[in-house]
Amino acid sequence: MARRGQGVFRSNVERIERSCRLTGITNPSLLIASHIKPWRNCSSAHERLDGHNGLLLTPDADLLFDRGFITFSNDGGVLVSQRVDHVDMRRLGFEHLVHEQFGFAEAPRPWGSSGLSGTQRRYMEYHRDEVFIS
Repeated sequence: MARRGQGVFRSNVERIERSCRLTGITNPSLLIASHIKPWRNCSSAHERLDGHNGLLLTPDADLLFDRGFITFSNDGGVLVSQRVDHVDMRRLGFEHLVHEQFGFAEAPRPWGSSGLSGTQRRYMEYHRDEVFIS
């Protein structure tokens, strides 16, 4: 069952985000509206429904993000936890992240993730400090 307000939250996120920040996929049927600051940690209904507290992610990217294995810098770059097995990331199809994070040469960059808005930065700071496994 969807949480109360989940449809509103998704609509609010879709006004800000157009694609998965990790894969570039734009088909809404393949994307999840993921909270940056987790629902359970939000201090108000406003935070829970704020579109700036969300990203559109594919299911595998959403799982990595929710579990703290990836996060995003303010400029939109992806940060990968040192606790993620490189082989698993490749198997998930995120070889480019392995290249970028762990120093392999000629890292391809298949998507153009833009920087975060000011409000998104505040939520992402929480994610980097409280959710991301560094």
